[in-house]
Amino acid sequence: MERVWGGRRLEALYGKRLPPGATIGESWEFVDRPEAQSVVREGAYRGRTLHELWLESRELVFGGIPDAPRFPLLVKLLDAQEKLSLQVHPPPEVAGEIGGESKTEFWYIADAAAGAELYAGLEKHSSRRKIEEALQSGTVEDHIHRLSVRSGDAMFLPSGRVHAIGAGIVI
Repeated sequence: MERVWGGRRLEALYGKRLPPGATIGESWEFVDRPEAQSVVREGAYRGRTLHELWLESRELVFGGIPDAPRFPLLVKLLDAQEKLSLQVHPPPEVAGEIGGESKTEFWYIADAAAGAELYAGLEKHSSRRKIEEALQSGTVEDHIHRLSVRSGDAMFLPSGRVHAIGAGIVI
């Protein structure tokens, strides 16, 4: 998927065929969503979508995974050549009230430029009042943990935690 913050590292790292001159930020590798589906390429299930397997052969293919309307994981590659904006995905109880999607994330750093950083969680000195003031003054980033990363690092981000990916990182 073309993104203004993307790059071309997925081509070099994973052999992805990218459109000439495009900045690609995301590649969905294993997906069961209304807007996109993974399709089995080989074997007995060739041509079947992940969603079809989930609905028709769940126990056989996936084992005893708890019931859900769709396969519960989305595996994607991200190429962030520019810093992404801060995000927070609501925890399940809040997502149910306000709509939207609760999303816990796990990031594996496949490649990182020298000095690359991730942003995750609020600093201890932060308070609601300080965050509101920082929103007005454009200094929210001063209240977010900055974490230096390198290739091979990993991070777990439960839903509800503010986060962002810094420039020069492939996840």
